[in-house]
Amino acid sequence: MDMGSARAFGPDAIVDAEAFIHPSAQIYGKVSVAAGASIWPNVVVRAESQEVVIGRRTNIQDFVMVHVGNGTGTIISEDCSITHHVTLHGCRIGDRVLVGIGATIMDGCVIGENSIVAGQTFLKEGTVIPPNSIVMGAPGKAVKVRNSAAANAFNAWMYRENAAAYVRGEHRLWASASFSEAARIERGRLAALYDGG
Repeated sequence: MDMGSARAFGPDAIVDAEAFIHPSAQIYGKVSVAAGASIWPNVVVRAESQEVVIGRRTNIQDFVMVHVGNGTGTIISEDCSITHHVTLHGCRIGDRVLVGIGATIMDGCVIGENSIVAGQTFLKEGTVIPPNSIVMGAPGKAVKVRNSAAANAFNAWMYRENAAAYVRGEHRLWASASFSEAARIERGRLAALYDGG
């Protein structure tokens, strides 16, 4: 599905035609945005030295700042949700990770797949979080083990569907009865895929 007028700034940015980029987003330097990804209002992505990679079906929500570190790029894998006002700085985010509102993840951090980083968490440089973690605090640390793959993939799916709706000029998709039914089906599919039922 063509996600519309993806745009980027400068010759080093590569944005897949199937990605959604809101017109107010700012993208500079060596940045790649994969198919199905969505970048929402007032996001800033800068990669003057290293690179930023945004994986398939990942959403970067309103007012997020993504920058590179001193010697480390920022890699955000597939089916991630980077929620409002997050700062990512030279870190690596695994598949199906949700980073909560206002969190900051610093240079050299690695977040394992299927994890949740709670809102307002601060992860200091070099922190490594294993897969299937719930992360909280300042400085942040893993406080619980839980596989959040299905829930996180579902959140990413919701944003993928919302991006397609925005391209069509629809801004109330999530309020529709038809979406509620589609969401119920998708939630069941993902539970079967990641949770075994």
